[in-house]
Amino acid sequence: MEILKERRALREKVVGGAKRWASNLPFKSSVILIGSYARGDFNLWSDVDIVLIAELQGNPLERLKSIDYPPGYEVIPLTPKEFLTLLRKRNPIAVEAVSNGIILRDDYNIKKLLNMR
Repeated sequence: MEILKERRALREKVVGGAKRWASNLPFKSSVILIGSYARGDFNLWSDVDIVLIAELQGNPLERLKSIDYPPGYEVIPLTPKEFLTLLRKRNPIAVEAVSNGIILRDDYNIKKLLNMR
């Protein structure tokens, strides 16, 4: 039972840290935690998978260079249009974001958009 408490506390710590990071982004964005931390099946080697929806410029690599994110974070930077296109195409990342993701920040009102589907 103690191990479950430890895992729950670790997950809450990681989710809280990701939420703080998301809230401090200096631009309009929606941020969704996906992957093992969102599902709860993380392990010691898991990274923190983040879908970042924002009007960032350039290709994905250039976008990543313009974002300050903590070590251990795997950020997937998408524009709102790209995210919606991926969602329409049933892309696994977009589907996971809407089905298992934890919304950490939602300036683009993605949650409302998803409820309309």
